[in-house]
Amino acid sequence: MDKIPELRINKYAMYETFGVRMGDGFLDALTEPLTLKENIENESRLEHGKRVIVDDNPKVASREILLDFTITGKSPEDFLSKKNGFLALMYKGKITLEVPQANTEVYHLIYRSKGTDYGMNAQRTFCHMMLKFEEPNPANRT
Repeated sequence: MDKIPELRINKYAMYETFGVRMGDGFLDALTEPLTLKENIENESRLEHGKRVIVDDNPKVASREILLDFTITGKSPEDFLSKKNGFLALMYKGKITLEVPQANTEVYHLIYRSKGTDYGMNAQRTFCHMMLKFEEPNPANRT
């Protein structure tokens, strides 16, 4: 029986293929509650206060997600190869991300940029990096 991968991106098992694992706060950032779109409002000088239309079927807003990844290699050359392969996958832009051990949802993301943090060990065999993504439609998780 095959082991269920911890993390899958674009159908690749991330650890087996690129030595990539989820970093600190990864699942928290991915599964945090969603934000709703703003209500429709109209403020007229002809009326007191303002009109607010509250829909019985609210819609979720797009969101930005900052995800922390770690990459591990057996040697500096292996690490560099895995890191470059992982980044090449990110640079394609369109990402489908799955965490099979946590849930059955498929997150449809767009890679935007490097995040706020990056660090590599002195042996050049491990790093962690924050990457920024956009989830255009958080209601679509299939």
